Amino acid sequence: MARHHRTRAAGGAGPYPRALRVNQVLRQIVAEELERLADADERLRLVTVTSVDTSPDLRHATVYLGSLDIGTAEALEERRTQLQRAVGRQVRMKHTPRLEFAADPAVEAGSRVEAVLRRLADQGADPGDGPAGGRTAG
Repeated sequence: MARHHRTRAAGGAGPYPRALRVNQVLRQIVAEELERLADADERLRLVTVTSVDTSPDLRHATVYLGSLDIGTAEALEERRTQLQRAVGRQVRMKHTPRLEFAADPAVEAGSRVEAVLRRLADQGADPGDGPAGGRTAG
């Protein structure tokens, strides 16, 4: 009898493809629900869900946001169970993950890089004017 082995294609999903799919679905559900809640709660108006990271056992999920000020954090904590219920209604899972909210560190790092570049431009130092800049093949 022939044995069939499942192999992963090059560039395919990592070791937890289910967790990756769950992350994507949770991001979509939470973003849509926050959009609906923003009509009733102004603190949630400009909230952007950038990604979701679930624990390997799928019992906890960290929802990363473009920014997270104190008012938004309070509103999210007040609405956390409502958001979890929305997830539970739309996704068939043994356990609905407990949602936690955090500012996306990548957005913060990008903002810092932009600030540095802006300072350099304001000082008249164009990054292309350095020793490597302005060279032509010749």
